[in-house]
Amino acid sequence: MRIKINAVADSERFPESVDVIVIGGGIIGTSVSYELAKQGVSVALFEKGVIGGEQSGRNWGWVRQQNRELYELPMAMRSLQRWDELSSKIGLDLGFSRQGITYGTQSESDLARWEAWGKQAQQLGFVSHLMTAQETRERISNNAPWIGGVWSPSDGRAEPSLAAPAMATGAKNLGASIQQNCAVRGLDVSGGRVTGVWTERGLVKANRVICCGGAWSSRFCKQYGIELPSANILGTAFKTTAAPEVIKGCLSTGGLCIRRRQDGSYTVALAGRGQIDLAPQNIRYATRFYAMYRSKIAKKLKVRINGSFFNGPEASGSWSNQSESPFEKIRTLDPAADNGIVQEAMQALVQLYPELNGIKVDYAWGGWIDTTPDLVPVIDEMTSIPGLFIASGFSGHGFGIGPGAGLLCAQMVNNKPLFTDVKPYSLARFAKGQAIREPQMM
Repeated sequence: MRIKINAVADSERFPESVDVIVIGGGIIGTSVSYELAKQGVSVALFEKGVIGGEQSGRNWGWVRQQNRELYELPMAMRSLQRWDELSSKIGLDLGFSRQGITYGTQSESDLARWEAWGKQAQQLGFVSHLMTAQETRERISNNAPWIGGVWSPSDGRAEPSLAAPAMATGAKNLGASIQQNCAVRGLDVSGGRVTGVWTERGLVKANRVICCGGAWSSRFCKQYGIELPSANILGTAFKTTAAPEVIKGCLSTGGLCIRRRQDGSYTVALAGRGQIDLAPQNIRYATRFYAMYRSKIAKKLKVRINGSFFNGPEASGSWSNQSESPFEKIRTLDPAADNGIVQEAMQALVQLYPELNGIKVDYAWGGWIDTTPDLVPVIDEMTSIPGLFIASGFSGHGFGIGPGAGLLCAQMVNNKPLFTDVKPYSLARFAKGQAIREPQMM
């Protein structure tokens, strides 16, 4: 793989039956597993590759409340609380610290949007600070004509290479079964409801299954007539060599995005830049993404045709529970970085911070981001197949809100009181004839 991530040891015994099965070993799946195990539920997590091997180990490492879609803010706020608690409870380093997140802008419309958002967010209990031009220059850099910015000191950062593996290990220490390189081929259904899953190593019984498969969730769900609108967007990021500290936490300039890492290097990316494949899944859901396609979000994306039309998470075709599945054919999505984006981002970084002149790219990578039409995840139980739950479509926000989402999902799956309303995350909002919320880009 092009990324480096902590390894997790599998559980020694392969389970025959559990209360809950979790499909997918990213930040959501590992968080759900940890929270369920903490509640005393017997749980097994199946990952077709390795824990954190796909987007949960490839993201920017931002742990953000600021500029969230307001539907997500209560979950993001609860998630920050869990980030604070988890390292000590699990006994492993997640790389988390509250170093703040700063946004700078040269656009009056950005400032107006941030000010309006901040007033609404304050009603939910979150406080950030709108900055003047001078304050922004002092906080970020004097090398750009800032007209203002916003700063959220309670936001943080964490290390993608550490977080999901630590949560999986924490879940295992509480009794969860962790099984890697073991794909779930499909559901076992009896009497119209879930009774287990078929893995490549055989049947495992359970009366509740939660699909946290990220880029693969939509293709898995389609086997059962469940329409989960998702477009996978290929993003690029890179790690620099160690360099002087120009900012402690995370920074967005509207284009350039950076995070200071534990080892003194930076994770760098360009906001909103990426590629989308012309593939069966994207064609099937094109009308659901109309609002996004006509927005400024899509203007930053390239459209391409490649092998994903015939193979991968967005391809078409079916399989049986007794034959090799698409999930076994591609254990880990490991796309190459877009070198053009890498070079452009590096130039922007050095232009903003001349003191970083001489900094180099340590390594770069690509990652597939599962995205919904309104950029808000689906967290829901499927009425068509009782016992099947979905937690997917986190649209590049999943890492930061992962612990909060995991707690919410565990409460939902285990029929416990929910700390926030799940209605905004219902899959039914994408049903034909329903008006899809306009995607927000903060």
